[in-house]
Amino acid sequence: MPQIIKAQPPLPFIPPKLNLVVLRLVTWVLPYWLKHKLHIVDIDVTDIDRLVEVYKQSQMGRLRMVMAFRHPSTDDSFCLGYLLTSILPAAARRHRIALTSPVFAHFVYDRGIPRWAGKIVGWLYPRLGGIPIHRGKADRLGMMTARDLLVNSQMPLAIAPEGGTNGHSELVSPLEPGAAQIGFWALEDLVAAGREEDVLVVPIGIQYYYLNEPWEKLEETIHQLERECGLTVSRHDTIVAIRQSDGRPLRKLLYDRFYRLSQHLLYQMENFYAQFYQYEIPERPPLEQAISRTEISQRLQNLLDFALQVSESYFNLEPQGTKIDRCRRIEQAGWDWIYREELNIPNTLSPVSRKLADRIATESDLRMWHMRIVENFIAVTGSYVKDRPTIDRFAEITLLLWNLVAQIKGEQPRNRPVIGDRRVQITICNPIPLSDYWDRYKSGRRQAKQATTDLTQEIQTSMEGTVDRG
Repeated sequence: MPQIIKAQPPLPFIPPKLNLVVLRLVTWVLPYWLKHKLHIVDIDVTDIDRLVEVYKQSQMGRLRMVMAFRHPSTDDSFCLGYLLTSILPAAARRHRIALTSPVFAHFVYDRGIPRWAGKIVGWLYPRLGGIPIHRGKADRLGMMTARDLLVNSQMPLAIAPEGGTNGHSELVSPLEPGAAQIGFWALEDLVAAGREEDVLVVPIGIQYYYLNEPWEKLEETIHQLERECGLTVSRHDTIVAIRQSDGRPLRKLLYDRFYRLSQHLLYQMENFYAQFYQYEIPERPPLEQAISRTEISQRLQNLLDFALQVSESYFNLEPQGTKIDRCRRIEQAGWDWIYREELNIPNTLSPVSRKLADRIATESDLRMWHMRIVENFIAVTGSYVKDRPTIDRFAEITLLLWNLVAQIKGEQPRNRPVIGDRRVQITICNPIPLSDYWDRYKSGRRQAKQATTDLTQEIQTSMEGTVDRG
C-alpha cells in the first residue's frame, strides 16, 4: 500500500537567518563528518590563492563574488563548507592576510531538499545563510533574496549552475543560467546605486577519487545488485583477479558483469513500462545476447523520454525543452498538487474534500517517481565506463544503478553502500568579471539574453577545464 501523502498549504519561503553559533558548531563538526560519515579523508585545493585574493577584495568592499561550483555529488556542499571554514582561512593566514569572521558564503539550495532530507536540514540551512529556490518555476522571492544578499551581504554567494547532481565527477552537465543572471542583476543594482564594485564569478571544480582502488568492495556492491535483480553470476574469476591484482582482466571481468546487470535492468524497466504503460519496446535481441554500447545508450534515452511522458501525461504537460527542463516542470506540477493554495486558510475543505486532496497528493507523488528515475540517469551514456574503466567511473555508475534499485524498492537512495575512502580535488578557476559583458548586457533585452548565455558558456568551459580525465 503506498504511503499516504497529505495535501498541505504551499511551502513557505524560509528566509536566511545566519546564526554564528550554529556556523561555529558546523565548522567544528565538519572534519569528523567528512572523514567518518562521507569517507573523505583528504581535500586538496588547486590555486587557493585566487580565492584568498578575491575573498579579501570582497570583504574590503571592492567587488561582489559569485562562487559557481560543480555539483557531481550530494557531498559537494560539505566539501565546499570545509573549503570556506578551514582551508581558505588557513591559506589566508599563510599569506598574512586577515579575513573578517565569518568566512563563509550564502548559498542557494533546492526548496525540496528539506522535504526528503528531514526537519534537521530544514532547520539548519537557513541558520547557515541558505536561500531556498523552487527549481521548477520563476521563484521571484528566492531570486530577489539571493540578489540582495549578493549586493549587500559581507559574504559572497555560492550556487551550483548544474542545478542538480549528475553522479559523474568527470562529466559536467549543461549549466543553467541562474548564476550568470543573478550576477548581472546584482551589477545592475550596484550601477543604479552609484557603487563601483564589479561582480566576479569564480568557477570551482570538484572531483572525487577513490584511494587504494577498492575493487573488492565494488565487486560486492555489484554482486548485491545482481542478487536484487535475480541474476545468478559466478564471482570466482573476478575474486581471483582482485586478489592477484590482475588489472586488465579484472576490469574486463567487472565490466562484463556490470554490462550484463545494466542490460538486465534496462530490459526489466522496458518490460515494466510496456506491460503497464503501453510503452512500445523497440525490436531487441534476447537478454542472453549482449547489445552494443550505442544501442543500450539509445534504448536508455528512449525509455527515459517515455518515463517523463508518463508523468507529463498525468499532469497534462507538453514535453518541452531538455530532459532537465521537463523534470523541473514535472516536479513543480507535482508540488502544486501537493501544496495547495486553498489550504492556506485552515478548515476551508470538508472532510470528504480533504481526503480527495490527500488522494491527489498521493497520486502526484507516485507520478513524480518516474521523473526521479530520469533525474538519476540524464547524464548516463553507454561509453562512460568503457572509455575509461577506472574505479572512480565504475563506482559512480554502479551507485547510480544502486539508486535505481533503491527507488524501485521504496528505500532511501541516500543510504548508499560505501565503496571506499576518497580524496577530493577542488580547483579554483580564474575569476570572470561581469564588467567584460556589461556593455552588451545593458544594450537591450536580446543582447542581455545573449550576454547571459555567453557568460554561462564561459563558466561551463572553465568547469570542464577542471576535470582530470587521466
